[in-house]
Amino acid sequence: MTETTLQQMLDTSGDIVTLLRNQQTGPNAYPGVPAEYSNWRAEQQAWSKTCVLFNQSFHMVDLSVEGPDALAMLNHLGVNSFKGFVPDRAKQFVPVTPEGYVIGDVILFYLDENAFNLVGRAPVIEWVEFHAATGDWDVTVSRDERTAARPDPETRRSYRFQLQGPNAMQTLEKAMGQTPPELKFFHMARLTIAGAEVRALRHGMAGQPGYELFGPWADYDTVRNALIEAGKEFGLALVGGRTYASNTIESGWIPSPLPATYSGAGTQAFREWLKTNSYEAKASIGGSYVPDSVEGYYLTPWDLGYGPFVKFDHDFIGREALEAMAGRPHRKKVTLALDTEDVMRVISSQFAKDNRAKYIDFPSAVYAMHPYDQVLKDGKLVGLSTWIGYSANEGRMLTLAMVDADMAEPGTEVTLLWGEPDGGTRKPTVERHVQTEIKAIVSPAPYSEVARDSYAESWRNRQPA
Repeated sequence: MTETTLQQMLDTSGDIVTLLRNQQTGPNAYPGVPAEYSNWRAEQQAWSKTCVLFNQSFHMVDLSVEGPDALAMLNHLGVNSFKGFVPDRAKQFVPVTPEGYVIGDVILFYLDENAFNLVGRAPVIEWVEFHAATGDWDVTVSRDERTAARPDPETRRSYRFQLQGPNAMQTLEKAMGQTPPELKFFHMARLTIAGAEVRALRHGMAGQPGYELFGPWADYDTVRNALIEAGKEFGLALVGGRTYASNTIESGWIPSPLPATYSGAGTQAFREWLKTNSYEAKASIGGSYVPDSVEGYYLTPWDLGYGPFVKFDHDFIGREALEAMAGRPHRKKVTLALDTEDVMRVISSQFAKDNRAKYIDFPSAVYAMHPYDQVLKDGKLVGLSTWIGYSANEGRMLTLAMVDADMAEPGTEVTLLWGEPDGGTRKPTVERHVQTEIKAIVSPAPYSEVARDSYAESWRNRQPA
């Protein structure tokens, strides 16, 4: 019996917006680690005061892409320029549809000649797999599925740790027994920790400098234990799954663009290739923003702050569409600092018997795989909020948002429409509630001053004027 495709599922499901808003899937899970090692407040504060070890070994998909045409295929799929891209480098890889809308983003590692690794959420991985399977490329791809979707959850191809914070380099130096190399942002080197060879990427996630460390799964315990032991005198904290979901709030990365592949002639063959066990078939949307069609959820590279990535120095899927968009006005990525009194009002409504606002969870208040809330000015839609959570370092509830250019000036007052219309959708993470407005102040993204300084060479603060 032939397995149903995503296109067949969409053809029989009626309105796509209604389907995705009522999917039974909650926010992305972070398996393989406890929810909290100590408590999420202390774990958050550790990445700004001492250092933390994020364990990224379980929740992301890895895709190996190898062969003589590997570089050419990836160059054809990404908006990024590949000029000067050589082994021991990495980049944020962003493909778009032929219509110019973002499918997602992953980290692309250039490991060796003709050998690459892509790490992140599944939509980009599946887009690359599709083109490897259907295009005329001399490539081989091998997928290492995330823990939650694999039959042998205890074993992966590689471990992946993120060591981050003011004391990260001291911890790494002690674990290595020598001074770590000084690397530029998104450059890689080989290290030795407890006798194991480790690949190191200069990177950062929660607004602090750090290294991403990875290697074969057989060395997982050896490297992890050595880092934990080395970090004892430097205040190293382990970060649990509950805390992990909130780290992006301070660093300004929007992790949740809905893949723009549910409609359009340019991606129909992809939908006919995807099965109903795919990410796209299970994705859920939550929030107060309900467009007339699914295209209302699609985002451009400029919406996400990826404008500097778009380079018209090569032919790639979506180039013509992006060239047409380039000169138009674009939304700008910002942080919204929610009004504390309004947030307290929403929380206090939980102690009433009726007319409760949508529950705000801590530290991450995201309750679907793809949150989309309205940002309003004088009752008019001026942007979208796409991630929400509490920062113990800032003492504020923050959201990552994209707003119209004339609303992006720091200090601008807007409101967030919190909660879903008509009492809420049928998602199991949604209780019956009433919508309410929360005042907010437009602020920089990244919100963390350290992040804005540390990521000087990266996309996070190279926002176009």
